[in-house]
Formats: sequence, C-alpha cells, structure tokens
Amino acid sequence: MKLPRRTFLHLAAGAAALPALSRIAWAQAYPTRPVRIIVPYAPGAAPDIVARLMGQWLSERFGQPFIIENRPGAGGNIGTETALRAPPDGHTLLYVVTANAISATFVDSLNFNFTRDVAPVAGIIRVPNLVSVNLSLPVETIPQLIAYAKANPGKLNFGGPKGGTVQLSGELFKMITSVNIVHVPYSNQAQAVTDLLTGQMQVSFDVMPTTIGYARTGKVRALAVTTEARSPALPDIPTVGDFVLGYEASSWHGVGAPKNTPAAIVDKLNEEISAALADPKIKVRIADLGGLPMPMSPADFGKHIADETEKWAKVIKNAGIKPD
Repeated sequence: MKLPRRTFLHLAAGAAALPALSRIAWAQAYPTRPVRIIVPYAPGAAPDIVARLMGQWLSERFGQPFIIENRPGAGGNIGTETALRAPPDGHTLLYVVTANAISATFVDSLNFNFTRDVAPVAGIIRVPNLVSVNLSLPVETIPQLIAYAKANPGKLNFGGPKGGTVQLSGELFKMITSVNIVHVPYSNQAQAVTDLLTGQMQVSFDVMPTTIGYARTGKVRALAVTTEARSPALPDIPTVGDFVLGYEASSWHGVGAPKNTPAAIVDKLNEEISAALADPKIKVRIADLGGLPMPMSPADFGKHIADETEKWAKVIKNAGIKPD
C-alpha cells in the first residue's frame, strides 16, 4: 500500500520521536538501582569526606543508595579509568578533582583522554591553598616574600608531592613573579609540614586543611590564600591575586560521568547537587573544610575542566616537570 507523502512524513516523525521519548521516560525513572560514586582516593582523604557528604544527600533525594567506592592508586587514574569505562547510564559516577586536569598533561601513559571521555555533571567545592612561611623568615606579606626571594635566589624552598597541586601552586607563583624558589619533592606531605615548622623548609603552598591549624595557633605565618576570593575560614588573610595579577590556584572537586550519559540524567543530578550546595548545613560542613561551594552547570563545569587542564599544562611545561 502506498501512503500519501504527508501521512508517511507524520509516521516517520512519530517513529523518530519514540527513542527520545523512551530516553526521557527512562531518565525520569532514574535511578533504578544503587549508584556508585567512584572516589579515586583512599578513605579519609578530603575527596572521600566531601563525596560521602554528597552521597548521603543524593541517597535521601533519589531514594536509592549512592555508594562511595574508593579506588586509589596511580595518582587517582585507576579509579578514574574504572569510572569512565562504565556503562553511560548514570549508575556509575566519578568524583572529579584537580588532579584529573593535571594528569592530562603530567602522565603520558593514560589509557583515556579525560576531557574527551568525561561527561561533566556539577562542580562541588573549591579549597584554597595557603601560602605560609616559617616564623624565622623575615617576611609578613606576599610583596615582601617576592622581594626576599629575588634578593636570595635559590635559597628558599617549598615542598610537596611531585606534580601535585602543592607543587603546581608554587610553580605558578614562580612563573608569574619570576622568583627562584626551589621545590623539594616529598612523598609524605606530613613530613613537609614538619620541615616547615622546624625551618628546614621556609615556604609552603599547601592545601588549607593541612596548615590552617598551625596558622591559627601562630606556629606558621599565613601570608595569603591562593583563590580569587578570601576564605571565610581566614577572613583577614588576603589573596595572592591582591598582589600578583592573574594568580589563582585551588583544589576543586566535582562530579562527572562516562561520556554519552543521557543529558536528562546529567541535568537531574546537577539540579540535586546544586540544591545540596545551597543547603545551610552542607555549607557549614564545606566551610569547616576551609572550602567554598562551587555550583556550576554541566557546561560551566566542562569549561572549568578544560580551562584548568590548559592552565596546568602551561605550568608543567614551563617548570619542566616530568613524572618519575
């Protein structure tokens, strides 16, 4: 039977719409079973703490367990690959951190391309690093630190794991200010803090949760936070950017999913995560960690990941940092 052209086109359009309608209906029913949030770090680390906070919120909002699965190893890349290779149905999520943007350039042997293989879902938290110095160093401000370092090239040092946010925060500072401060690699960040306290290390660009207690008790001298805005945890401490134009560095967290995860599911997750970040109790918990909420749309979070990947690639290249 030959159908009239108009009838055929109506039927064809209706058939084409069926897959979209079924996807929307499926997304509306999401999640249909427990959801894994893969955290590529050990239990008790900062990403694990915040991920569990968000997992509890999402479990209550969706009526299905959001289970934290710790997959540490290889600087977070083992867990990242596991999550990105999962079926793109929204039932496996990745807890994304700054290291994912860094590893894209720093690690040559990755079996994935992070910016290509991840579907950005939402930003969660931004945590400043804290520039602090040993009390014996005769500097009290960032301009004084720059002047002292230029007068004493190569005589100051700072420390942290190779290729991590601590080193890169310092290397970015060096790149913009043209000072010569020597990075000392540490496998154990606790030892770096001990050396800062004893004066074997003079300068620190450590993450705020590690050094804020020593700054508050006067055991180290806090000079500035590395984010664009001041931290509510240390409201009297200025930002590096107040003195060094264009400087910003932070540890940030978010949620991603395997690429091709339906947009309706991504949007649904983003909506609930954004609601969590506006909740007063969640905001207090984030502030306790020295952080600030970082709500972002999926598109904005994707741009943030791309911008951070490009920024840290330039720093890594400029500093000539190579993995061991």
